[in-house]
Amino acid sequence: MNSFRTPEARPGRQERSTRARRWWALAAVSMLQFLIAVDVTVVNIALPSIGADLGAGPQGLTWVVAGYTLVGGGLLLLGGRICDLLGRRRMLLLGAALFGAASLVAGAAPDLPWLLAARFGQGAGEALASPAAMSLIAMLFPGPRERAKALGIWGAISSTGLVGGVLLSGVITELLDWRWIFLVNLPVVAVVLVVVPLLVEPDRVGGGSRGDSAHSAVSASVRRRPDLLGAVLLTTGPLALVYGVLQAAERPWAEPQVFAPVLGGVVALGLFVLVEARSSNPLVPLSFFADRTRLVANAATVLLSAALSTSFLLVTLYLQEVLGMGPLRAGLAYVPFCAAILLSAALVSRVIGAIGLSGAAIAGLLSAAAGTAWLSRLPVDGDLWTDAMPGMLLVGAGMGIGLIALQNAALHGVTEADAGVASGVQRSVDQLGGATGMAVLVGAAVAAGTPGDATASVEGYRAAFTWATVGVLTAAAGVALSAWRTLRA
Repeated sequence: MNSFRTPEARPGRQERSTRARRWWALAAVSMLQFLIAVDVTVVNIALPSIGADLGAGPQGLTWVVAGYTLVGGGLLLLGGRICDLLGRRRMLLLGAALFGAASLVAGAAPDLPWLLAARFGQGAGEALASPAAMSLIAMLFPGPRERAKALGIWGAISSTGLVGGVLLSGVITELLDWRWIFLVNLPVVAVVLVVVPLLVEPDRVGGGSRGDSAHSAVSASVRRRPDLLGAVLLTTGPLALVYGVLQAAERPWAEPQVFAPVLGGVVALGLFVLVEARSSNPLVPLSFFADRTRLVANAATVLLSAALSTSFLLVTLYLQEVLGMGPLRAGLAYVPFCAAILLSAALVSRVIGAIGLSGAAIAGLLSAAAGTAWLSRLPVDGDLWTDAMPGMLLVGAGMGIGLIALQNAALHGVTEADAGVASGVQRSVDQLGGATGMAVLVGAAVAAGTPGDATASVEGYRAAFTWATVGVLTAAAGVALSAWRTLRA
């Protein structure tokens, strides 16, 4: 009897084994995505310790945060195209290896330039690994239900990394040393580099995974040479702008060290638009922005992300350098803030159902604006719970509701052909907008303050939060106007 049952049992065991391998592969790439998300926020609580150890002021510390997201956001769209061209598994492993090597350099950095170079390397690794992981998951789980579940797990782990990075930063910096916020990446990266080749089949020549029939139908436009010039312009433009704006905090705008990089950044972004308009295979087809809802949603994301990134940085500096908190206590102070983000994100679907997508976006933006307005009145002799926490909670709620609503609006009217472009643009806008806007606002804070003078520093923080409030209110007004025009049409 067993001889008759064995042929029937083997396919069942093989199917279960294949299914288990896919979920273990999901666990591995999700671990990597968790690290990528963690490294967006993990440096925040450690910034004062990094500054004290490496002799860096607010401008240098801004680069520690912004360098990662500027390079990652600028190269993200190119990374997605390269993954399609050269293979998802191959680019995932290459991106993970680059991210791990850069993390090692960051942890051993002898000075600020080495640390910044390592952060740029981490951003480049993210630009390869993150889109490769997402597309690999889509191929490993072809069924709609399984794919939705897998991507939901992947997204939830990524969001947890953004929130958990703040808490990990405080614990590691207090109990170990700030360098370990980077060095703890290495064991996880090593696991990914070992496990993924065992669980995921090699890429076929020309990209894709073996057995991926969909890949054989990839359009000729994807197989053409990727838009390298566009990616270079999209990355160097914001980098030059950030450098010039931060220089303007200490120098007159007429000096070459200020106007030259700012002008160069503007020219690079202008050339990016021209290149995309003429390219046969652009990173971002300009026709994509013909939809007003998408355009407004992405523009509003820039202003909201700028306010959120600025709040992370300046509140951290306020808690530690003005109120005198240690890294662990400052990290724990973010627990209610993180809870506000998670709770509002869990409720956002109900909010959208009750007041619509535009209403939810406006509500999130107004909450964030109320939070930055509250923080614009921070006193020198302040208290965490009465002076900082109410603003932090409002900003957190605005982040959870506003960003998710704007992400949904940025996908308005997309088809299967441009859904990937829409998602990539939104992520790039979020990262580039947040980093560039943070540099502008922190530059305003530095220009209004005086190094070593707590009173003057707090005045600078207030100025930055005031401008952040203006920016977010402008975004809310833009979304409201767009919604009103849509209703009239």
